[in-house]
Amino acid sequence: MGDTTAAATAEPYLTELAAGVHAFIQPDGGWCLNNAGFVTDGESTLVVDTAATEHRARLLRRRIAESGAPVPRMVVNTHHHGDHTYGNAVFTPEATVIGHAACRSEVLAAGHQLHAVWPEVAYGDIRITPPAVTYRDELTLYVGDIEVRLIHPGVAHTTGDTLVWLPAQRIVFAGDLVFHGGTPFVFMGSLAGSLRALDVLRSLDAVTVVPGHGPVTGPEVYDGIQRYLEFVGALAAEGRAAGRTPLEVAQRADLGPFGELAESERLVANLHRAYAELAGEEPGAPLDPLVGFADMTAMNGGVPMACHA
Repeated sequence: MGDTTAAATAEPYLTELAAGVHAFIQPDGGWCLNNAGFVTDGESTLVVDTAATEHRARLLRRRIAESGAPVPRMVVNTHHHGDHTYGNAVFTPEATVIGHAACRSEVLAAGHQLHAVWPEVAYGDIRITPPAVTYRDELTLYVGDIEVRLIHPGVAHTTGDTLVWLPAQRIVFAGDLVFHGGTPFVFMGSLAGSLRALDVLRSLDAVTVVPGHGPVTGPEVYDGIQRYLEFVGALAAEGRAAGRTPLEVAQRADLGPFGELAESERLVANLHRAYAELAGEEPGAPLDPLVGFADMTAMNGGVPMACHA
């Protein structure tokens, strides 16, 4: 896991990716420290994701204003998790929140989801604000002349993922389909679907990839994610055949190069998803979060996972 002291003191920063396109990076990218971004033509502004706390969402809004961009009129959520959606209300009612149809239903179903896992965090005034505009497969938006394509890659990290693709700039905001330096997390989505989503990402031929967590990178990041997901699939097939539980498999596993990834405890949650798929469950079929998060805590030797926000 990332160093909590470093995460607490590291300041989020803006990085300009192209004219009018910025990423808002929150080091060290651990639990609850997601990336966001914005697109502007000087007349209108679109925000990609918000943040886990009111304070961090207001910081994002302030950084957008300090850049000279006008008040955002659109917010796109890449998926429903609270670190990407809790701050939506900081931008409404001026902005319309947009996302996949399943993102809307999951935001409403999950409610104050992060509070349930990390009740000690000072989240601030979090008003659950789901997408008011939804789509199913693809939706094209325009920020002035800048084309912004929203693409649903199928069930992957969650049931309602969105890729935010800027074809002229060859920039993709990948949400949590991409963790750069962190362990992928498919507990609420699909292992097989996440592998298929990598094919969708590759087909875009992006030059710049903004991950959901971790520093901005390029398409070379996909290969490592694919290797990890295939590693999980192989562990699951072997462990299930041997009658071992996901936790037993995870605790015995030699992570090899994947041991360098932050939040390695996600392995056991990913194994739960892989086991479900081997048993014939549909992608995204609900799994018991209490079991998944309890096993991740056990992977940490009984030390609770830390929300760094």
